[in-house]
Amino acid sequence: MVMGWSRARSLSWRRRVVAGTAIAGTTLLGVSLSTKPGSPRFYGLTGAVAAVWLAGGLASGPLHRGRTVRGGGRPVVGPVLLGVGAFGAFYAAALVARPIPPLRDAIAGILQYAHEGTSPLVLFTTLANGAAEETFFRGAVFAAAGDRAPVTVTTAVYTLATTATGNPALVLASIPMGALFALQRRGTGGIQAPLITHLTWSTLMLTFLPPLFAKRSTCSSHEPRSGQPGCLSKSRTQRPLS
Repeated sequence: MVMGWSRARSLSWRRRVVAGTAIAGTTLLGVSLSTKPGSPRFYGLTGAVAAVWLAGGLASGPLHRGRTVRGGGRPVVGPVLLGVGAFGAFYAAALVARPIPPLRDAIAGILQYAHEGTSPLVLFTTLANGAAEETFFRGAVFAAAGDRAPVTVTTAVYTLATTATGNPALVLASIPMGALFALQRRGTGGIQAPLITHLTWSTLMLTFLPPLFAKRSTCSSHEPRSGQPGCLSKSRTQRPLS
């Protein structure tokens, strides 16, 4: 009886923390991606977003790293391979989307943060946010859902938070990736597997996708014009991520 009351109280606390963190993090996320790419304000706000996700996840209650189904060890190799596979699927999808102006512009819109930023800082910010997202969404939100379809709930909350970016490409990507991360969380019982997959996928996306769209984004004229839709400036095409 006492144990059941204590568990209900812990779950109530976790859900309150999750609700407050979701509102604060989503608001900051929307503001951060409305700032100038590569600016100090951009890095400050994206760093704040990561801090909010991380703090909310840790403050909500105990989180677990999880173990593999076979052998009971910590998941490492499997999540890395899954991240590589997910990147391959997204790269293929990007090749399909590249000739389609609305999709190309949506993807190029988010990749401008990679083109105009400093590569190490962009990578660090991306990975910090990825790790913090897993701590919060697959950690705190998944646990807060309890037995009420946690995979569906976590994916839905993750997708809704991503809508704050206002970028259709990011929103669409959040659905399959959110579901994949949530299934990993359910399968291993912890956040380590989805965290490793998320970081692997993000690193590969940030490394190989910007050059693909930088090459495509030049205009029909000899000198690219940054004001033309779907067209990156000449300086951007000269600074692909290494």
